[in-house]
Amino acid sequence: MDIKLELVAVPVTDVDRAKAFYERVGFHADHDVTVSEDIRFVQLTPPGSACSIALGKGLTRMAPGSLDNMQVVVTDIEEAYEDLRGRGIEVTEIQDMPWGSFVYFSDPDGNGWAVQQTTPRTAPAEG
Repeated sequence: MDIKLELVAVPVTDVDRAKAFYERVGFHADHDVTVSEDIRFVQLTPPGSACSIALGKGLTRMAPGSLDNMQVVVTDIEEAYEDLRGRGIEVTEIQDMPWGSFVYFSDPDGNGWAVQQTTPRTAPAEG
């Protein structure tokens, strides 16, 4: 039996501000539906990802900014670092660990994201 992670709710205070931020990061806005006065559903998907995030009103009881260390994976951390900086996203310097190289950023509410290259930049070249 396959179990696939499809959607993760990201708690935010201002849906429009958060949507604009994630679009600037490079996520694609798939849906933006106001269901009722109490429910708005915005779905965004990172490029190449099978899993999306959901922002909105009436979607989760988590406190805005309480999501920490959501992780996305890239093949080239230096390219990701430069791309995010070029989009005006504040990211940390690249950090090399034995299990990968990382940069970190937060959305306007403080929800934290890790961007990982699974092979550390410092790993010996194969061959």
